[in-house]
Amino acid sequence: MLPFTDEELYPAVEQSLNKVRPMLIKDGGDLKLLEIKSGVVFVQLQGACNGCSASGQTLKFGVERQLKIDIHPQISVVNIPIEQD
Repeated sequence: MLPFTDEELYPAVEQSLNKVRPMLIKDGGDLKLLEIKSGVVFVQLQGACNGCSASGQTLKFGVERQLKIDIHPQISVVNIPIEQD
């Protein structure tokens, strides 16, 4: 359990995500913060990152790692894929 409410996490999560965003944009992608529930950050990888074979690595070793460094070691991130028609 994290020592913060989900509402308290929003500004810190946004700031942390903005640190990894340039790396994603450089590769033709981006990410969108959807919500935070019980210390789990739900994002949606977009652009070239959506469906990319390396997206799991990007999420774990890029996005989640940055959140753990900036906020708390127990925070985690989950990607909600964009629906494909």
